[in-house]
Amino acid sequence: MYLEAFTSHFSTITDQRQSAKVTYPLYDVLFVTLCGVIAGAEGWSEIRDYAEGHHEWFKKHGFLLDGVPVDDTIARIVSRVDPEQFRLCFINWMKSVHELSNGEIIAIDGKTLRGSYNREDRRSTVHMVNAFACANKLVLGQIKTEQKSNEITAIPELIRLLDVEGALVSIDAMGCQTAIAQQIVGSKGDYLLALKSNQSALHAAVEAAFASERAQPLDGLTIERNKGRVEGRIHYVKEATVISDDFPDWPKLKTLGLCMNFRQAKGKEIELTYRYYISSAALDE
Repeated sequence: MYLEAFTSHFSTITDQRQSAKVTYPLYDVLFVTLCGVIAGAEGWSEIRDYAEGHHEWFKKHGFLLDGVPVDDTIARIVSRVDPEQFRLCFINWMKSVHELSNGEIIAIDGKTLRGSYNREDRRSTVHMVNAFACANKLVLGQIKTEQKSNEITAIPELIRLLDVEGALVSIDAMGCQTAIAQQIVGSKGDYLLALKSNQSALHAAVEAAFASERAQPLDGLTIERNKGRVEGRIHYVKEATVISDDFPDWPKLKTLGLCMNFRQAKGKEIELTYRYYISSAALDE
């Protein structure tokens, strides 16, 4: 099933080479490269080593019938693929093989790629906005942005590429926008959005709603010890009816959340932070 799904999506990628000079089919090289990367290969030579080590399996399934290409050939073939065409094929492939269960969490988050700053021409670092299926630990899609501030425009584009029906879409404070919430609800999903000062009035209202919880004893505190520090957290949720009338632009607003985080490194004072959330889903602690 999964091999058929790969074939149906990636066989549509355009091969820029002259057909008369092709020894290794583009589809074969792409499949072997993806298999190698999934298996942990880093770099073209390791992808070649992976292909050689599994050559009999690949031949059994109709790949690399003319042998394994050298690493330079793999690099040259892959480098000629249109990145945008590959990205769309990859996203569609992930959607076809990933069975979304009702209520599953899709986490959308931005990351800066290490080593992506070009010192010679002073190009900025590359930022990627990723959608991650938490239960299956699977990347569903990603959008490249030139600056972190562009995440706010990349997030709606990424959501349009995904099937979020029945899912709970979690986004950090950058994505806490009414338009994004409306887009998720309009796609039959639910949102869970981190809340910071970029939504100052809403943040203040949610903070006030949890005033009594912040003063309660920490009976439900979860403690973790990790690498010389102690961390603890406790979560509270409540219905959003206490503030929803004051914020009608937030669609289907049902739940407010508070996460109290305690952290103490060895020999240092305890750090206490409060993180607030809003959601269109009915959640519990």
